[in-house]
Amino acid sequence: MMKTRPYAFAALALAVLAGCSTTPPKSEAPKPAPVETAAPVPAPAPAATPAPVPQSTVATVTLPAYLDPKSPIHNDRSVFFDFDAYAVKSEFNGLIDQHGRFLSSTPKVTIRVEGNADERGSTEYNLALGQRRADAVKKALELVGARPGQMEAISWGKGHPKNPGHDEAAWAENRRVDLVYPTN
Repeated sequence: MMKTRPYAFAALALAVLAGCSTTPPKSEAPKPAPVETAAPVPAPAPAATPAPVPQSTVATVTLPAYLDPKSPIHNDRSVFFDFDAYAVKSEFNGLIDQHGRFLSSTPKVTIRVEGNADERGSTEYNLALGQRRADAVKKALELVGARPGQMEAISWGKGHPKNPGHDEAAWAENRRVDLVYPTN
């Protein structure tokens, strides 16, 4: 039986060796540290079309110079005269020039050139003097470029005083020609 012994011993050794393999036992390998990955960049959103801007229904209005309170055409409208005179004084050349050029550049605008006198003198005399003053200013405006058809010269005589007083200061204010533009 001896002969079987070496085989048994070899079989036993093989069995033991088969149970003990040369590979190390499986142990859990350490897990690698989590790698932080950047969040995926989203694709750019399509450009939003802006909401339509509502159109204003309010009209932009540009005032003509004769209605604009900031304009000298609006504010400076009187030419004053000496007692019993109807010659336009040189100090009013600038005013005449401004209004004449404005009228020349706006042929659809018409004005009334209103002559006035102070209270001294008869009604007939003051009406005639007021008319001569209005005609003199109208002629001066024409020389600067205003068209005769744009202007109407009338006289109020002493009927429309600017100052109701009865002294030289009041009379000086009432000896005048007013340039009256339309109100609309």
